[in-house]
Amino acid sequence: MSQQEGRFNEEQQKEKDQPNEAPEEEAAALRKASTASRRSALEKKQISLGRSQMTKRLEPSLNWKTTVDAKENKSSLRDTQEEKHGGRLEKSRPSTSPGRAQLIRKSAEKIEEIISESSSESEEDEEPPDHLQEANADLPSEYWQIQKLVKYLKGGNQTATVIALCSMKDFNLAQETCQLAIRDVGGLEVLINLLETDEVKCKIGSLKILKEISRNPQIRRNIVDLGGLPVMVNILDSPHKSLKCLAAETIANVAKFRRAWRAVRRHGGITKLVALLDCRRPSAEPAQPGLYEARDGEVAHCGALALWSCSKSYANKEAIRRAGGIPLLARLLKTSCEDMLIPVVATLQECASEEKYRAAIKAERIIENLVKNLSSENKQLQEHCATAICQCAEDEETRDLVRLRGGLRPLASLLSNTDNKERLAAVTGAIWKCSISKENVTKFREYKAIEALVGLLTDQPEEVLVNAVGALGECCQEPEGRVTVRKRGGIQPLVDLLVGTNRALLVNVTKAVGACAVEPESMMIIDHLDGVRLLWSLLKNPHPDVKASAAWALCPCIQNAKDAGEMVRSFVGGLELVVNLLKSDNKEVLASVCAAITNIAKDQENLAVITDHGVVPLLSKLANTNNDKLRRHLAEAISRCCMWGRNRVAFGKHKAVAPLVRNLKSNDTNVHRATAQALYQLSEDADNCITMHENGAVKLLLHMVGSPDQDLQEAAAGCISNIRRLALATEKARHT
Repeated sequence: MSQQEGRFNEEQQKEKDQPNEAPEEEAAALRKASTASRRSALEKKQISLGRSQMTKRLEPSLNWKTTVDAKENKSSLRDTQEEKHGGRLEKSRPSTSPGRAQLIRKSAEKIEEIISESSSESEEDEEPPDHLQEANADLPSEYWQIQKLVKYLKGGNQTATVIALCSMKDFNLAQETCQLAIRDVGGLEVLINLLETDEVKCKIGSLKILKEISRNPQIRRNIVDLGGLPVMVNILDSPHKSLKCLAAETIANVAKFRRAWRAVRRHGGITKLVALLDCRRPSAEPAQPGLYEARDGEVAHCGALALWSCSKSYANKEAIRRAGGIPLLARLLKTSCEDMLIPVVATLQECASEEKYRAAIKAERIIENLVKNLSSENKQLQEHCATAICQCAEDEETRDLVRLRGGLRPLASLLSNTDNKERLAAVTGAIWKCSISKENVTKFREYKAIEALVGLLTDQPEEVLVNAVGALGECCQEPEGRVTVRKRGGIQPLVDLLVGTNRALLVNVTKAVGACAVEPESMMIIDHLDGVRLLWSLLKNPHPDVKASAAWALCPCIQNAKDAGEMVRSFVGGLELVVNLLKSDNKEVLASVCAAITNIAKDQENLAVITDHGVVPLLSKLANTNNDKLRRHLAEAISRCCMWGRNRVAFGKHKAVAPLVRNLKSNDTNVHRATAQALYQLSEDADNCITMHENGAVKLLLHMVGSPDQDLQEAAAGCISNIRRLALATEKARHT
């Protein structure tokens, strides 16, 4: 053994034999040990010792990935997928070395249990075996040096503890190796225990280390398992602002998955974090904060960071709202500090998915500040502002407010920068939702946004495509928008997207293609590109919203095709497929299919085919619905199907007439018109007239004869005329 190593061991033995020695001597010994450990000769001896005596020591994988993606929809037993996309630490056995403290065994068992739960998941998430584990000698010297410092944390007095914390902070704690070293020797539990002491310096040092290493997904799960979050939540009540800041920042790093969100909320953390947002203080702050102090703005910033992490949970969103978080967030939005604005806007963005929040955001006049910050130079801030606007623009008043505050122009201008895909997805999402209002579409057309959106239909990630196509679907509701899309060559890429598998994208692209098909020139292009067949094939899609959207899109295609009847018959099994969709339980699917049948039945040959497939009894079964949208399109389909053979009589036999009469009591004028037209067609049969009369149709129809809707007037009058004619004929026959 070398002279340096011998001196180091003598100093360690001296510490054990003389535990009450002065802190200065202990601190000097610690510094000397730290210096000696960095020398290469001693490092080789330590590695050799590790090979011979630590054959069963925990062998950490160095292949951890730090990419994090918290997924709220996973269960608590699958926290690994909730936090990261990359590989995870391989399952390993904690060391049984006599030098280990007894309390570390319990911590290691908990960690091993979590890893065991993760190992039951798909093996695709695991990294391939890493050859660096073949020998402990491959671990860098920092690994062993940090473990020595952790031992001083366990056995040293206050001064030694502070020095050890400072020495540990000097290491690069962003490296997995250093994080592993702290965890493997029980350092996490020691650091958490230090948070419960009365010594402020120890708390600050511990929190600074925990803040850095908690960026690792595995480490933060271990912190939650060891009960670290409740301790940090309690520190939020500390009179020392620096402690509050560090605790909030550490919570922000740890609270990335469901169990952590729940732990913060259940221990009152949300209310305390919201309280940190209140920057108002009666007295002026010192120009240079001391060791334990921080400015109120820094405290609010750290609180906003923690709330951002916690706001991904619905229950936490409610807790933030009940704690009065929205007015405080609104006040912080008025600052010009971008570091403050990013977590504030991001928190609002997460919370704006709830309707109660959207109403509160509107009441607090937050939209104008979001619009203002769209013009910021900070790309991340622009992204969060655009996403928040996208969430809030579900409301018509908010869409108008965005336009009135000048928010549409910066949104349109941001479409030109396609390098940042996350920001591009946020911007296209905001444009999509704002385009629901026709006035906004006019502005976007003025700002050349439609042309820019057409340019985004190729070579973009699905998140951008979904939003861009959704925006075009709204813009194409206007004739000028359809012309712009066609002239810019947008129909070809839209039709190409019909073969995709993304559910949201299919819903939006079918709507966009259907909107374009209203224009005859565009319909010719769609037909030439085989777009109608692709739409028809989507009627087999397992998702009801895709089926419904495809059926709605087929309606203008059939209306504007040159030879619609022949085109429909050319799809083998297509008519039978449409009729069978009337057996669906989804109201939107049923309404869209009824609308499609209305257009299909305009061709007599197709009407004959769907009659043979049993369209009459299936339509009759739907007559008792209370859904006004379905009532309208069902009545239109029945009216059209009455024009073949004895379908009028068949509808009467299948008891469709009486429910249609009851539909006249609806408050929807569109339902009145469609139902009156259906009853007019059905009244050509005498038995149906009797059923109408018995169910009080005449009184209801007489009221509708005075409607300003001419089509409704004519249908109501014609139906009454047929009923009256039958009554007169019956009266005449009785007298003769």
